[in-house]
Amino acid sequence: MKSLLVRWIVNALALLLVCYVVRGIRADSIVVLFVAAAVLGLLNAVVRPILVVLTAPLWIITFGLFLIVVNGAMLWLAGLLVPGFTVDGFVAALFGAILLSVISFFTGSIGKKKED
Repeated sequence: MKSLLVRWIVNALALLLVCYVVRGIRADSIVVLFVAAAVLGLLNAVVRPILVVLTAPLWIITFGLFLIVVNGAMLWLAGLLVPGFTVDGFVAALFGAILLSVISFFTGSIGKKKED
C-alpha cells in the first residue's frame, strides 16, 4: 500500500512537470493533478490493455511506435474526464505522453518493493 502511494505521488509530480513543459496541458491546482494522476492510472490499468489488443496490428507494423498514440489517447481521455485538468488537443496529449513516458522510465523503480 505504501509503494502504491509513493508511485501515485511520483506520477502526480511527473504530471506537474508535463504541465510546465508541454504547452496545451494545464491543471488548475495540485489536487487536480493528484486526481488526474489517479484517473490516468485507472485508465492505463483498464482501458489501455483493451486498446493495445485492438490496435495490435498497428503497433506490430510500426514496431511499437503506435503505443505512443495509445498513451496520448489515455492522457487526452484523462483531460476529458477530470475537471480542471485540460489537454488542448491530441498533439499536446501526444507530446505529453512522450514526456510522461520518459519521466516514468527514469522514475520506474521508485516506490517498488525490493526483493531480498
